[in-house]
Amino acid sequence: MKAARIFQLTALLLVVISALTVCWWLFDQRQFTLSRIRETQKLHAQEVAAARALLATGVPAGRVHALLPDLTLTGGEPAVSPEVDRKLETERRMRLNQYLSEGGFFLLALCACIAVIWNALSKEAQVLKEQDNFLALVSHQFKTPLASLQLSLETMSLRALTPEQLQTLIDRMLTDLTRMETMVSRILDSVRLSRGRVDLKREPVSLASAVSRVVGHFQERARRDRIRIEAQVPEELQVLADPLAVDVVVRNLVENALNAVTPVGGGKIAVSSRRTGPTVELSVRDSGVGFRPTDESQLFEKFSRLSAGVGSGYYGTGLGLYIVKRLMYLAGGGVTAHSDGLGRGAEFVLTWPAAGEPRSDEGPAGTVGPDGPSPGTPPRIEADREESP
Repeated sequence: MKAARIFQLTALLLVVISALTVCWWLFDQRQFTLSRIRETQKLHAQEVAAARALLATGVPAGRVHALLPDLTLTGGEPAVSPEVDRKLETERRMRLNQYLSEGGFFLLALCACIAVIWNALSKEAQVLKEQDNFLALVSHQFKTPLASLQLSLETMSLRALTPEQLQTLIDRMLTDLTRMETMVSRILDSVRLSRGRVDLKREPVSLASAVSRVVGHFQERARRDRIRIEAQVPEELQVLADPLAVDVVVRNLVENALNAVTPVGGGKIAVSSRRTGPTVELSVRDSGVGFRPTDESQLFEKFSRLSAGVGSGYYGTGLGLYIVKRLMYLAGGGVTAHSDGLGRGAEFVLTWPAAGEPRSDEGPAGTVGPDGPSPGTPPRIEADREESP
């Protein structure tokens, strides 16, 4: 176990013990105060009995009152003075309020410490679990193309192949290499985005051209998986964004839609766009496996991989949608997702500032990203950036 985790657990244990000690102190002080009050009331009862005995022996009432000043004599009958009762009640309330206020403050502070430490431990455990799952998934997804590459190379080395067979193996190897390169690119992109090592620029970008390039890239795969991709993006629509970032987010969403439709044996992906005031929206709707409405908040979290449902074995890398969210945030836009449930498809909507709209030098006017106000520095992807998936 890591030293930091041992320290956190030790601190949590000490704080819990301290909180329990404060609770016991509050209970003990309350019982002590009530005990003192009961003892005082018992003494007063004894004084009343003594006064009655003195009066019965003929001691004058004035003498009795002088000996027992906390009593009053009404009609020859001794009783505790109302003023004394009020003082006892006032003292009881004052002490109890003092203990509750002082003890409550310390108890509240200790409970806050417990909550903070527990939250840190829970998040750390969740991150470790997600990282373990991610490493297992990445290892599996690297192992598959590597095994395919090895098989292809062994086939080429063991026997002579016809030009057609050779070309088939070469195409397969190129596909496997592209798959591994995509995985590495996504990992590098997610690290750079997490650390803020991006520098995007803002310029007018034709959304129709970007969508056309991405759809063309996936047409062969869509045809093979019996998926129809329809794109309706007006040519005149332009967004204020980085061209490479636009390609990355559109490609990730289209690929995500393909991965959602493939398990159900084919279907349709509709890409459409429209201008809404100062922004431009791009919608990617699919007829795939969908997701539970309660899982919507988890879709864009790093390493988050939801079960595709309906018998699908595809779970994704947990990085594609995270990259989309971060890039849209840096662009001063946003991304939302909606599904009516498992097996009912899903829709993702990207929102960019429309090109030609006036903008402040301090950043996207009136735009708040998923993690707060978008940064003011106009972004541009770094020169050493790998080609994004």
